Amino acid sequence: MNNQSIQEEKKCVVSIIIKALNEEKKISIALESALKAIEKIGGEVILADSMSTDNTIQIAQRYPIKIVQLSNANERCCGIGPQLGYQYSQGEFVYILDGDMQMLETFLPKALEFIQKKPEVAGVGGKVIEMNTESLEFQARVERAAEHMYEGQVDRLAMGGLYRKKAVDSVGHFSDRNLHSYEELDLAVRLRAKNWQLHRIDEDAVRHWGHDAPPYQLLLKRWTSGYIKGVGEILRASVGKSHFKLLLKDVTELRLYGAVILWWFSLISITFLNISILSKSTIAIAILAIPLLLITIKKKSLIKGIYSVVSWNVNTLGLIRGFFANRNNSDTIDSIEIPTKTV
Repeated sequence: MNNQSIQEEKKCVVSIIIKALNEEKKISIALESALKAIEKIGGEVILADSMSTDNTIQIAQRYPIKIVQLSNANERCCGIGPQLGYQYSQGEFVYILDGDMQMLETFLPKALEFIQKKPEVAGVGGKVIEMNTESLEFQARVERAAEHMYEGQVDRLAMGGLYRKKAVDSVGHFSDRNLHSYEELDLAVRLRAKNWQLHRIDEDAVRHWGHDAPPYQLLLKRWTSGYIKGVGEILRASVGKSHFKLLLKDVTELRLYGAVILWWFSLISITFLNISILSKSTIAIAILAIPLLLITIKKKSLIKGIYSVVSWNVNTLGLIRGFFANRNNSDTIDSIEIPTKTV
């Protein structure tokens, strides 16, 4: 019996979906780690590519995986990759992995053992080892100390997780094809609205390299790529749905962005006051300076304070932009399958 026959006889327990766009520097690490992770378990690796323009595909074709690629580059976004891969998946469980991550082979056995013992659990995540710890973006994430990144029952599986396909099918789709970010939270609130649970276990799951661009360059990239629209898009998609209240509770940023909008209106309202130009200018400067002063004191850094205020404003504009963006409600994503190395 040849290797191909042996592979075909193995039950497809886990489908690992790797979403990628121009990940030539890290894609080999992601693919090799995913193949290693399913070696003894039984499964498949699917690369969901958003029409990479670098050598991502050429590198991936060397491996015994399935490659599926978008047909329309205009549809690129964070939400479409996982759903594209999911459409081709055959596993009883599905794991989502970014192209700049390395999966650790000890995680899947522990995650499967956990989820198979608990039929009420839809998804399991593990610990994320961050490799890029110098950026302001990473430092801000550490300062926020999100509860969902710690062991226990959580409200979302940020940075990837193992999902029960039966649970995903019960809520319609894996990820919203329109979302430029927040796709993991979108899946989480839809699952939790159906009384499914999500857990994070005390086991290293992945190494993540993330973005190493300067903070303002990264902010600009998120604006131009549309990533920054995600919070508005997920809010728009949830209006009138059963998970809407859960979303309002979980997206704590909405309160901050709402405060920024009120801040804008307070500045605009100054122009209508029946006072001197000098008085208006003094009040405006005070209103502008107070948030910067408070966040600088809190973070004990003027540089971090300025970046925070700029980020608040850009993200609030992104919320508005995303909320009013057009949506594609089709369940079918146009794609092609690219041939690869045989097993």
